[in-house]
Amino acid sequence: MKKRVAILGSTGSIGTQALDVIRKHRDQFEVEVLTAGRNAGLLIEQALQFVPSYAVIADPFLFEEVRDALSFLPVKVLTGMQALSDVVSLSSVDIVLTAMVGFAGLAPTVEAVKAGKNIALANKETLVVAGSLIMQLARDHASEIYPVDSEHSAIFQCLAGEKPDTVEKLILTASGGPFRGMSREQLQRVTCQEALNHPKWCMGNKVTIDSASLMNKGLEVIEASWLFGIKPDQIEVVIHPQSIIHSFVQFIDGSIKAQLGLPDMKLPIQYALGYPSRLHADFPRLNFSECGHFTFEKPDVDLFRNLRIAYEAIRTGGNMPCIMNAANEVVVEAFLEDKVKFLDMPGMIEQTMSRVTFLTQPSLEDFAETDKEARVVARRILKEW
Repeated sequence: MKKRVAILGSTGSIGTQALDVIRKHRDQFEVEVLTAGRNAGLLIEQALQFVPSYAVIADPFLFEEVRDALSFLPVKVLTGMQALSDVVSLSSVDIVLTAMVGFAGLAPTVEAVKAGKNIALANKETLVVAGSLIMQLARDHASEIYPVDSEHSAIFQCLAGEKPDTVEKLILTASGGPFRGMSREQLQRVTCQEALNHPKWCMGNKVTIDSASLMNKGLEVIEASWLFGIKPDQIEVVIHPQSIIHSFVQFIDGSIKAQLGLPDMKLPIQYALGYPSRLHADFPRLNFSECGHFTFEKPDVDLFRNLRIAYEAIRTGGNMPCIMNAANEVVVEAFLEDKVKFLDMPGMIEQTMSRVTFLTQPSLEDFAETDKEARVVARRILKEW
């Protein structure tokens, strides 16, 4: 039987690539739900092609546009954030791809997990913000979580058939982004457009800025800790500019497994959607005789402080990663609008972390309140800076 897929964030980078995968495997997948935030035009285009049972536009002001455009199709059009949480619980959904960016992806992911749906997780903020709650809910409701990030997919593949107590260390690779090797003086002058020019990966704006600042890798450290039940001190980050080795797992006998492939997000997307099967793909193949040398180096956490900040947040625990994540979303938005400088972002995040109420054992409601408070504080710091 075909897997019936709900895509949260179908108009973003991951969502559109997931639909490319589904388009190639119509015999394996059926699109049941498509959702978007404000990109009504692309959502309409996707719905016309895939004819899902439900299309959700989060912005209520765009509801009529989407509804009218799809009125001649058997597509039920919904609007609002609550609708996002409702559609993932439908009995007609087999797997939910969470491709929304940021904290907004948390609530619908929680509802999907509570409904016992399998999750193809591309929204790393879900585990960054509320990893302990999400993983417990997944155990309670028999919900399987398949990582979509290339690094976590690599680890997931390397761990296949291995016992958890044999893992000694996880090694996450990072491209280093567009500013790798720059001096502090050079980084003081970089622009938003330069940050968006990633040397290897095609991603959305927010994720691309996070990659440039190494916050993306910090978020992945926190996510890996929860996904694989590994302490933060057992997770190492190395810069691998070629982006061919997507991550390693080191075992207690000293052996190391790695997953390799060309930098194409459709590969981990397809693996997550098709798991436990491997589906044939027409992606370009890695040719070792042409790919040259592999190089590795330590990340500069003095210049790219966001990685160090993320380690501090997960070691502190409680709602601290939630505070960090909210602050980062605020400052990245400001950077994209040319309101702050690249090197100012870590300091603003740290100040927010020091000013927001810290909770050692937050509930889901506490995380929501923490996110709101942290955004208010971060915006206040922006004005003071």
